[in-house]
Amino acid sequence: MTVHRDLFIGGQDVPAASGRTAEDHNPYTGEVYATVAAGGPEDVRRAVAAADAAFPSWAATGPAERRAVFLKAADILDSRGEEAATVMAQEAGGSRPWALFNVQLASGMLREAAAAVTAPQGEVLTPQDDGTLSLAVREPVGVVAAFAPWNAPVILGTRAVAAPLAAGNTVVVKPSEDAPLACGYFVADVLREAGLPDGVLNVVSNAPEDAAEVAATLVAEPAVRAVNFTGSTGVGRLIGNLAAQHLKPAVLELGGKNSVIVLDDADVDYAVDAATFAVFMNAGQICMSGDRILVHAALAEEFTEKFTAKVASLPHGGPAEPATVIGPMVNAASAERVAALVRDAVGKGAEVLTGGGAPENAVHPATVLTGVTPGMELYHGEAFGPVCAIATFTDDNEAVALANDTEHGLTCGIITENGTHGLAVARRIRTGIVHVGDQSVADEPQVPFGGFKASGYGRFGGRWGIEAFSNTRWVTLATRHAHYPF
Repeated sequence: MTVHRDLFIGGQDVPAASGRTAEDHNPYTGEVYATVAAGGPEDVRRAVAAADAAFPSWAATGPAERRAVFLKAADILDSRGEEAATVMAQEAGGSRPWALFNVQLASGMLREAAAAVTAPQGEVLTPQDDGTLSLAVREPVGVVAAFAPWNAPVILGTRAVAAPLAAGNTVVVKPSEDAPLACGYFVADVLREAGLPDGVLNVVSNAPEDAAEVAATLVAEPAVRAVNFTGSTGVGRLIGNLAAQHLKPAVLELGGKNSVIVLDDADVDYAVDAATFAVFMNAGQICMSGDRILVHAALAEEFTEKFTAKVASLPHGGPAEPATVIGPMVNAASAERVAALVRDAVGKGAEVLTGGGAPENAVHPATVLTGVTPGMELYHGEAFGPVCAIATFTDDNEAVALANDTEHGLTCGIITENGTHGLAVARRIRTGIVHVGDQSVADEPQVPFGGFKASGYGRFGGRWGIEAFSNTRWVTLATRHAHYPF
């Protein structure tokens, strides 16, 4: 039986004003898993109005009550791991371990949001006049427009709303058309059950052909005071431009062209395991995935042989099969996009060490290339699939130059057994995140998570996430009458 979800506006499940719906397909079978209301501009305006009406009350809600909602939501989410696994497999082809990791990290985000509710809300400043109390006070901004992507849907759907809500804002979420249940309605259901008041969180799904109009309407609505977007760099540029046109601050976490650097003092077997995880977790559909494996020439032959053998042995299949490592991409078009990148590279001289060839529906083979050069689309473009390129370097300067040779700057992993050496290299990498002694894929709810350059700006996590969705005001209190010159 096909699942159906209406829009979630003002605490109510309501159909789109047009009465239209959109189909949500299982990427592995191609069958329709669900239908969702296909919201349009009128529905966006209804949702923003509901959020705006709910804002004064939510902003004034006491910290103990607000914190209790997040703590209860975290417990509810923990109890729904199997439900998350079903929805993620059906919508985005996610494996059960990946879904359970999504739940674990997302519940941690909710608990971090609960802690942030009672964190210090400002600072006492040093005034010029000792008769004045000078304060920097942090306050919620109002309605936040949030865009939640499909690839880590429970994590990123939660991240889209947790910090804005904890800061005292209300939110309207536009979930990805590829996983509207997992990254939108599932998260909203958890918070609704936890006692979040009506109108504080609203979800407006849409048909793919209406995405641009719905997004533009949401960002432009006068009551929306900040924008929260996670997604591709291409779409992020559009959202950032829209926000700038309306003078609204935005947090943008965008794509990556991430490197895993294997230094000459690395343990090769560990490096192989780390790089395999970095590249192929969730079929490479993570913004932090390692597109490029940069290996010191002294280790290149041994690493390449072992890495290629391990990748060639990775099990491919459906998300419900327990052994599957390389499952389906989000849809067949995405698998074909990756295949086109591989064909372009091979046609221009790159060598396939394992994988390649045509995808089977939405499953693209785990692929390792070498000889990828700047004239190939894959050299600069984000693969966002189960593909990587191996390149070699002879010294740290060359490794740093290769890693930085991209417009992106999200994350990097540096594999070494010498922390001092690794840290020296890490300080020269132009990314928002770097891991010494580990690979590129990692996230924790309390850290400043975000990118640099074309990977976006602003930070999620801990106090940084709260500050991103707050307005800092300067407030003074004079303790005696001032003297004026006239």
